[in-house]
Amino acid sequence: MAQAAKRITREYGEIEANPPQGITIQSIDEDMFKWNIEVTGPKESIYAGGTFKLLLTLPTNYPFKPPILSFQTKIYHPNVTNDDKGSMCLGILRSDQWKPSCKILAVLEMARGLLMEPNPEDAVETSIAEQYKNDRAAFEKTAKAWVKQYAK
Repeated sequence: MAQAAKRITREYGEIEANPPQGITIQSIDEDMFKWNIEVTGPKESIYAGGTFKLLLTLPTNYPFKPPILSFQTKIYHPNVTNDDKGSMCLGILRSDQWKPSCKILAVLEMARGLLMEPNPEDAVETSIAEQYKNDRAAFEKTAKAWVKQYAK
């Protein structure tokens, strides 16, 4: 656990020193294993104008196990569960794809990237993915309405 804390603290410092565009981080009550993340919807995306709160939970055996990233803000998106958990389908976070060389910064940037370009082929919400593929206008209308309602 001491080794995990050291690595997490180093990565936290790197992100604070050079924050990625549209992403802010804050540890929860100085617990380096839980972070509040704020992601702004990219300007060119249907999520523009929204601010999304996420929770990053790091395991005590990080970096050998992947972190858990979940949306706390409701979002209409094929790669985020449409429930109170807000679980995210992001390939890098799967145990079989995670590598100890992966960094938290990459996870956060990939999560923001999904706001630019959802991946309907790797969806957790299949009905939203189908709508994204087959009726983009309706998908965008609902997604924008949810941004206005939940992501302010």
